[in-house]
Amino acid sequence: MPAHIAGTLHATPAPVWLPYPDDVNALLPSLWSDNVTKTDDGVLTIAGHSVTDLAERYGTPTLVMDVADFRSRAEAYLSTFSNAFSVEKGLAGADVFYAGKAFLCTAVARWVHEAGLGLDTCSLGEMMIARAAGVPGDRVGLHGNSKSTAELEYALDYGVARIFVDSLDEVARLESIAAARGTVAPVMLRVTVGVEAHTHDFIATAHEDQKFGLSLADGTAARAARLVAESEHLRLDGLHSHIGSQIFDISGFQVAAARVLAFRAEIMGEHGIDLPDVDLGGGFGIRYTSQDTPIPVAEMAAELAAVVAKECRGLGTSVPRISIEPGRAIVSPAVFTLYEVGTVKQVSTDSGTRTYVAVNGGMSDNIRTALYDADYSCTLANRNSNAEPAIVRVVGKHCESGDIIVRDEYMGADVTAGDLVAVPTTGAYCRSLANNYNHLPRPGVLAVEADRVEWIVTPEDHTQMFATDPGMAGGETSN
Repeated sequence: MPAHIAGTLHATPAPVWLPYPDDVNALLPSLWSDNVTKTDDGVLTIAGHSVTDLAERYGTPTLVMDVADFRSRAEAYLSTFSNAFSVEKGLAGADVFYAGKAFLCTAVARWVHEAGLGLDTCSLGEMMIARAAGVPGDRVGLHGNSKSTAELEYALDYGVARIFVDSLDEVARLESIAAARGTVAPVMLRVTVGVEAHTHDFIATAHEDQKFGLSLADGTAARAARLVAESEHLRLDGLHSHIGSQIFDISGFQVAAARVLAFRAEIMGEHGIDLPDVDLGGGFGIRYTSQDTPIPVAEMAAELAAVVAKECRGLGTSVPRISIEPGRAIVSPAVFTLYEVGTVKQVSTDSGTRTYVAVNGGMSDNIRTALYDADYSCTLANRNSNAEPAIVRVVGKHCESGDIIVRDEYMGADVTAGDLVAVPTTGAYCRSLANNYNHLPRPGVLAVEADRVEWIVTPEDHTQMFATDPGMAGGETSN
């Protein structure tokens, strides 16, 4: 037993939800992408490539993507929802728009388009990526609660299929821009339906007291609908609702769908127009640890299809074409982050001795634990451990006590400096939220297939990171 573990008298207890492992070296398959396995000697592999080789060749920390897994998840969402909402079943079909905010680069945009999905964007930069990747404008939507004039102008020039209007101010701004161009802008109203999603407060987006959407309760949504319907330069195509992220309870989606469809019936009756589209958003929960219980995609699709059919029948309206916006659910399980251990130390606490495993990344590449109180899992990736399982806390190298990546997980007690640690399900909101805290360069994203390994986002170096600091011109920029 290594010196840093020897002498431990009483370790901190495990969380009640974390089971003691039968084999601390084994993977829990539901937390990893389809093509990730371990060899007999404990080395993690992805599509046949060992992480020891990847680390030696490409370095760490690195986000590693299973390309085949990503593609298959995208295709599964489209086929499952298309089947559930098919015309043969009395509905009007379904579209899937990948939520680019989860993680977006030109390769991902291209793969999404090739899989038959549309792409949701939230900024000029995201639209530029979509366009560079060859995604047609009519397969792109633009979200955002504070869109700039430049973003709205670009969206119209690009020919996006849908602009999700989020405020009365935006109605007037978009109308003015469309009028100046002599065109008609396609509008979806983002409505706040008043559903309290069972998720973290920072990622719940359909309750009244937050920045997104037009309220049904106070009449703002109805006022916006009237303004758009009466405009010569705006076309009201439908309604949008998004109740939050990382949601495991289907009832919130069902209530939201019913309220949106009722509002749609009101608009159609009052203004004598058809609203062909309803977007029910995303937010479908995934499994980050063994405590998470996501709703199966097929069950979600079937339940939402049943609600849409029932509500439209009761309201006496036509059935709209339905859209959904999964992002995290497609990309997060397809990616893990590979780190190298720098130090291991034990710290005495009131509840026992805690083992801290510090790696060469941290909240600069995964801020979700600090930001959302998120939980993650991990595994020793470069070898088997013959030691007893021990509860560890995987932390980063930043000057911040909240710099935690994995709060609690079992690893072999002999984990030591130089080992590789892999953290699964890091595809969403890790590279997207990456930052340069303590002036650490942001990691790259490595796409792995059986016959190919390549960067789809190259790792940032110090030269690139310091490019915005005039005082660093010609200064020290080596890694």
